Amino acid sequence: MKRKILYISGTRADYGFMEPVLKKIQTHSDLEIEIIITGMHLMQDFGFTGEEITQNSFRVHEIEAVFDNTPESVLKFMASFFQKTPHIIRQIKPDIILVAGDRAEMLAGAIIASYMSIPLAHVSGGDVTSTIDEHIRHSITKLAQIHFPYTPKSAERIFKMGEDRWRIHMVGSPGVYHMLHQELATKNELAKKYNLDLSRPYILMIQHPVTLESDAASEQIRKTLSAIADLDIQTILVYPNADVGGLQMINVIEEYAANPNIRTFKSIPSKDFFSLMKYAGAMVGNSSSGIVEAPSYHLPVINIGSRQAGRERGKNVLDVGCDSQKILQAIKKALFDEKFRSLIQKSKNPYDNGDAALKIANVLASVVIDKRLLQKQLRY
Repeated sequence: MKRKILYISGTRADYGFMEPVLKKIQTHSDLEIEIIITGMHLMQDFGFTGEEITQNSFRVHEIEAVFDNTPESVLKFMASFFQKTPHIIRQIKPDIILVAGDRAEMLAGAIIASYMSIPLAHVSGGDVTSTIDEHIRHSITKLAQIHFPYTPKSAERIFKMGEDRWRIHMVGSPGVYHMLHQELATKNELAKKYNLDLSRPYILMIQHPVTLESDAASEQIRKTLSAIADLDIQTILVYPNADVGGLQMINVIEEYAANPNIRTFKSIPSKDFFSLMKYAGAMVGNSSSGIVEAPSYHLPVINIGSRQAGRERGKNVLDVGCDSQKILQAIKKALFDEKFRSLIQKSKNPYDNGDAALKIANVLASVVIDKRLLQKQLRY
C-alpha cells in the first residue's frame, strides 16, 4: 500500500516552490499525494490561484477560510481552519502531513497534526527572516518530526533547537532546482503576453507588507513605486500577499494604474514567473524569491526593508531601506553598473543543492513511522 502524504497550501508562493515536490510524490512508486488548499488560493482578489493546482491532476480539498485586512484576521482565519479541517483529515487518513515555510495555515496544520498524532514534515525550517515570520517558522520546527532545511546553516540551527540529527535532511530548495530544470517561456512569448519591449530592460517587482510594520505598508510601497516611476522603466508588478497591510498596498498600486510602464497582475503562473525572472534586468521588493531563487539566474535584487533581515543571501542582493532615493540608486546600480553585474555572474546560490524534490520524496517514502519518530525528546 502506498504511503499517503497530505500537503497544506495557502498561497501561490508556497505552491510555486513546492510544486516539484508534490509532482515527485505524485509519481513516486511508494507514495500518493492529496492537497488541502485554503486562504489566498480561494480569494478572488488574488486570482483564485487554487485553480492552477486542480489543473495538475492532484486530489484537492478546499477549506473555506480566508483573510481580511485587520490585525485579527490571521487569528480568525486560523480559528476557521481549526474548525473545518480535522474531519477532512480524518477522511483523508494521511500517513504524513507536509507543510512549508512560516505562514499561518502551516502553523495551524502543524498544530492539528500534533494533536491528531500524525507525523509532520516541514520544508525550509531553520531559516532566519524577520518579525513574527521567524517565530512561526521555528514554532513549526518544534512541532515537526521530519525536517527539510535548505542550507547547512539552517540545518545547524534546527539541531541547536534540540532536534535530533537523524530527523534533519538538508535538501536545498526545491524551487531552485525546479526553476533551473523546467521549460521556460520564450522571450517572444513573454513580450506578447506581458506587453514588454525586450530590447529594453524591465523590472520584476513584488513587495509584501511586514507583519510588525503593517501601519507603514502603504507608505513603504509608495516609496518603491515612486522610485520606479522616476526611473521611467517598464515594470511587471505582482500583488502582495493577503497579510495585514496588503489591502493598503494594493490601494497604492492602483494609484499608479495610469502609468504606462507599470503592468500589474494579481498572480502570475510559476512558469511565467520564473521566465520573467530569467530575463529581467532586476528584481525589486522583499519577496523570498529574490533571496532564494534569483541568485541561480544571476539576477540583481534590490531587497527593501526588514522582511528578509538575517536571511542567507547571494552577492546578487542589494539591501536598502524604505527610501525612494536609495531605492532609485540601487535600481540604477543593478541595471547599469557593469562591475556589479559582472560580479554576480560569478556568484553561487547558497540554496542550490541538487534535486531537492526527489530527496524529499525519498525520505517521505522511507522514514520509519513509529513511536520513536512521533515522541520527540530534547537532546539536552
